Amino acid sequence: MGSFAGPYQVDTQLPEEMGSITAARQTAREALDGCGYLGRHDDVVLVVSELITNALVHGDGPPALRIRCTPSRVRIEVRDSGPGLPTPREPGPADGWGLNVIGTLSTGWGVTRGAGDGESGKVVWCELAAQVAPQATPQTTAQATPLAQERSRA
Repeated sequence: MGSFAGPYQVDTQLPEEMGSITAARQTAREALDGCGYLGRHDDVVLVVSELITNALVHGDGPPALRIRCTPSRVRIEVRDSGPGLPTPREPGPADGWGLNVIGTLSTGWGVTRGAGDGESGKVVWCELAAQVAPQATPQTTAQATPLAQERSRA
């Protein structure tokens, strides 16, 4: 992970081509490293990939990617100029996994029409949170040891 641990934002316009998925994944990795995100980077990269794929397959025009992150949270926004709203489908090889993956891995997701500035299209967004386990201290380790020993005897 990167040495900087603070807020980070990246905005990028991607070409309307399937190669944009690879570029978006790389952008996500760089953003996560840049902010020192403590969560699962692979989950974020997968969600970015799904959102960009959905914009290219079901949306209109070139997608725009915005990632805002801190060490504990990531917000991903993908804009396209299409009027249609995303609809979850039955997950599987025929229709893909898309929004089901996003719903499973994120703490929330949604759609905003336009950008609040009169633009057409939509922004599909989601947020992920790092699930950071508390660090063990010598005192908690010492307290946990007898309980673990007791369980192993049972």
